[in-house]
Amino acid sequence: MDNELTALGVIFTEFYYWLTVVLMFLIHVGFCMYEVGASRHKNHIHTLMKNTMLIPLVTITFFFFGWWIYFAFPNGPGIIGGLNSADWAEPWSPLMGAHLGGVEDPDGWSRINGVFWAAFLLFSWTAASIVSGAVIERIRSGAFWILAVAIGSFFWIIDAAWGWSADGWMVQKLGYHDAYASGVIHAIAGGFALGVLCVLGPRIGKFAADGTPRNINPRNPWLVTIGLFLIYTGFWGFYVACNIPMWDIQAGDGVFYSATNIYLAPTTLSAITFNFLMSLSGGLMAAYWISKGDAFWTYSGGLAGIIAASSGNDLYHPIQAMFIACLGVIVAYKMHYWVERKFKIDDAVGAVAVHGYAGFFGVVICGFMLWGYPSSPNPEYAHITPWGQFIGAIIMFGVLGFLPGYVISKILNAMGVLRIPAAVEIAGLDSHAADEIEADRLAVIESERAEIQSLN
Repeated sequence: MDNELTALGVIFTEFYYWLTVVLMFLIHVGFCMYEVGASRHKNHIHTLMKNTMLIPLVTITFFFFGWWIYFAFPNGPGIIGGLNSADWAEPWSPLMGAHLGGVEDPDGWSRINGVFWAAFLLFSWTAASIVSGAVIERIRSGAFWILAVAIGSFFWIIDAAWGWSADGWMVQKLGYHDAYASGVIHAIAGGFALGVLCVLGPRIGKFAADGTPRNINPRNPWLVTIGLFLIYTGFWGFYVACNIPMWDIQAGDGVFYSATNIYLAPTTLSAITFNFLMSLSGGLMAAYWISKGDAFWTYSGGLAGIIAASSGNDLYHPIQAMFIACLGVIVAYKMHYWVERKFKIDDAVGAVAVHGYAGFFGVVICGFMLWGYPSSPNPEYAHITPWGQFIGAIIMFGVLGFLPGYVISKILNAMGVLRIPAAVEIAGLDSHAADEIEADRLAVIESERAEIQSLN
């Protein structure tokens, strides 16, 4: 960096993303609390460990290949071109570590690579945690961790390369617009979770003999409440991380700096603040109404409302964002119970509804609300259309979400490693851990007793 202004811009960007990572970490804290609050006491330790250990597994795999996929796969590859070169994202690159830059780093990756990687990594944790909540109380830990790496370090980052990159083929050819990831993270993770659930099956006792679903209510409403409020807070950081803080949007014919969305089109943090809070409020109100005051669905509905409006929240008017959130929550709630009754799907925390159905709806409704808007500052790229968004939603939810989740689960199930045995499920996934803890406690007591006797 050869002058103070350049240095200030680069270091500001570096610090900006670093702060978003800190905020987004709260999403994962929230997911842990939320899932434990929704699960029964006999499964608490398993639920916590399942969701905790995805952190190192997804982090390491995302370092080795997930980050590179984002930059290498925007053309498919094989859809509109081949692999792109992305030497700064290769795990052996000097820029994937401590580096002060210089002439060999003219684009400043030495300063932003780590924090930008971390922001995307936290998105990866979120995608995996969405699946985690849906499958609690009956999946084997090892099977879940394989699924977490698949969605967190491979499939979601492919869809990000395709539809959440300034030059992704879906942006170029479909006019795909998904500023705050209704489809890119939420629809794909919801679809992936649905694919897993179709193979995994319901919890024992979820359905009566005649097929009537039973409610298995959250065991700790306080943990659910605090967990979801932490997710709201972390989601705010997520929104900020989806922006480029300072970019010359008229570099070709002038100088005009602005914050931009992920597609490098101008927006403002003021705009997304309006829309985030209005969509949260619309979601909470609609969920309270449609669920007749059910606390679990009211809190979940706030999250679903944000997700439903996220695709276009860089451009919506705040009142539009509020009504889109309301409608998205109603669609997600109705879909959840229809799918549960019709197909006997046991989505333990409503993750498929809140993320998958609301995300799918959000991508599609964006095509109507922003019909004709440019999808990118590049005038040669397709404009936003309802059909482009619908195709995009199918790709996100179905092609990169449901199908991989279903196929991988089928393979794991055929190997006998997907679901825990019925006896263990009835006793509780923590039963073996509890026995070990009790044995350790008794051993300590016996040791202390022997020591007292020897003194006497």
